[in-house]
Formats: sequence, structure tokens, C-alpha cells
Amino acid sequence: MFKTAFNGFSVSDAAEARKFYRDVLGFKLTEYEYGTDIELPGGARLFFYPKGADHKPATYTMLNLTVDDIDKAVADLEAKGVEFEHYEYTDEKGIQRALASGNGPDQAWFKDPAGNIISVLVEA
Repeated sequence: MFKTAFNGFSVSDAAEARKFYRDVLGFKLTEYEYGTDIELPGGARLFFYPKGADHKPATYTMLNLTVDDIDKAVADLEAKGVEFEHYEYTDEKGIQRALASGNGPDQAWFKDPAGNIISVLVEA
């Protein structure tokens, strides 16, 4: 019945989002008049579109990126200017440690330029 599927989300500034997803996160992008496709690892795709002043950032983690080494991923992203969120259950680097929290994988959260929440995590 369905040919394909993908998720979409809005951003407040498409040019700024393209720069972030391409230059900071390193994804291949395809631009269209109405939005931008992000080619994700594993062949999936994600689509964002400009919403301007009406944009409301996602209040949940809208993209999870798996990594082998959480400390290296956080350090690499920080070197590119990414600031990690800090919660009561994260350490000084913004990493939730599975053994310390007893809750989920080693994981850290950051926001894209539009305020949407993204995480890097080590799959169990």
C-alpha cells in the first residue's frame, strides 16, 4: 500500500538548519523549493521545512543518533560548537550514564538551531 515513509519537522530558519545538519552533523542534504531532505545513516531520510515565526520546537527527542563512543561523540560535537543540555540526571558533560542512572543507555541531548531536541546515544 505505502511506497515509502519519512518523518518531517519544522524549523524557524531553513538556511541556518541546512548549515547545521550539513556542516555540523555531516549529513547529505537535498534541497527543494518547499524544504530539505536529510539523508540519514542506514538509508532513512528526514525532511524539514521552514515555518518561520509560527515554528514551535519539538519538546521531545525528535532524532536519535547512535554512536559507538558517547564521550568521543560529545567531544567531537562540542568542538563544532554544539552545546549539550544538562539535566539533573546528566554529568558535567551532559551525558546520562546508564550505570549511574539505571535508566536507558549512555545518552546526551542537544538542540538544533530551531530548538528541536536531538540525542546521541550508545545502543545497548
